Amino acid sequence: MKYAFPVPSTPAVPIAGTNQYFPVRRIYCVGRNYAEHAREMGVDPNREPPFFFTKPADAVVPNGAEVPYPLSTQNFHHEIELVVAVGKAGVELRPESSLEHVFGYAVGIDLTRRDLQLAARDKGRPWDAGKAFDRSAPISAIHRAEQIGHPVSGSIWLKVNDAVKQSADLKDLLWPVADVLVHLSRLFALEPGDLIFTGTPAGVGPLVSGDRVSGGVSGVDEISIRIA
Repeated sequence: MKYAFPVPSTPAVPIAGTNQYFPVRRIYCVGRNYAEHAREMGVDPNREPPFFFTKPADAVVPNGAEVPYPLSTQNFHHEIELVVAVGKAGVELRPESSLEHVFGYAVGIDLTRRDLQLAARDKGRPWDAGKAFDRSAPISAIHRAEQIGHPVSGSIWLKVNDAVKQSADLKDLLWPVADVLVHLSRLFALEPGDLIFTGTPAGVGPLVSGDRVSGGVSGVDEISIRIA
């Protein structure tokens, strides 16, 4: 097959403790999966079925990277999240076996152009401009589930310039990982290489050029970036 221009490289995330990389196929994100974050966004936190949005695979940014302040926004926000890496294909998964499809876990930051997201939300339009922009998905190395297990509790936190901005516990997830996999697999065929950002706790807020952002999930990893 002859292509009109060079084929882009495959986005990939390091696998902790190895020289291997996890090739990224798709990035799914869960919206409003912590009650307090739903409240701070002005919506009802009742436990409805989860909803999803996406980011392009090439939005991934390696741990420790510098992230340019993005175009066309005056309100650029951080959102710390537990990330699930899918390693086994499946559709319409069952709750009792859904975790068998998890390759591992990482820590991610769902960077958001909040002004564009809210403008789209208020007009009933898609969130792509607010969520799916370049370099909007910083992520740590992926740690295999067979080594760290499946985290269901433990601290999740984020600091900006050493000041704590987000702090919660994974047990506060409205829809834990097993349930997220079940619901997502009813909408899309999950495949190895998929990443799922599972939602952020309360405390999201603005970033400016020069900010140092760090965060982590207990028992998984930590992440840091700098806003250029």
